[in-house]
Amino acid sequence: MTIYTGRGDDGKTDLRDMSRVSKSSLRIEAYGTVDEANALIGTVRPTDHDDLDRLLGTIQNHLHVVQADLANPDPDPADPSIETAHVEEVESEIDGFDEELEPLQSFVLPGGGAAGGRLHHARTVVRRAERRTVDLARSESINETVVTYLNRLSDLLFTLGRVANAREDEPEESPSY
Repeated sequence: MTIYTGRGDDGKTDLRDMSRVSKSSLRIEAYGTVDEANALIGTVRPTDHDDLDRLLGTIQNHLHVVQADLANPDPDPADPSIETAHVEEVESEIDGFDEELEPLQSFVLPGGGAAGGRLHHARTVVRRAERRTVDLARSESINETVVTYLNRLSDLLFTLGRVANAREDEPEESPSY
């Protein structure tokens, strides 16, 4: 089997239910941006912090579920989907890692060390995925828990960026106004 099929040469692609849509559709834009975030998170690993690497692997698997969820306009109960338990897992991780950090006193400029900077970058792509998904939800039915998950995930990636920088003695910079 070859990797290329030629089926997308006409500017259309298949959804999970095998319906054909434009590659510029809101649904494709939403899960394509999730795919971009997932690939970017893949560039962060390994961070040289086993707990962060384990969690980032879990997140990448969650994002694969998000993509399957968004690619399915008519899901069955047995289909992969993001659930409240996924959101709660992310919230628990935020709470745990936040205990490691000094309380936030101001906005933080994204950056720092290699891992911290890439985690901040991933956060911004997840925020874009969230915006694309909200846009999709205005016109088509989706699993609304996906929006909540993406919102929390961006918070987690912000927290992990701060943690990576703190562990690597990279100072946080605040913007000057």
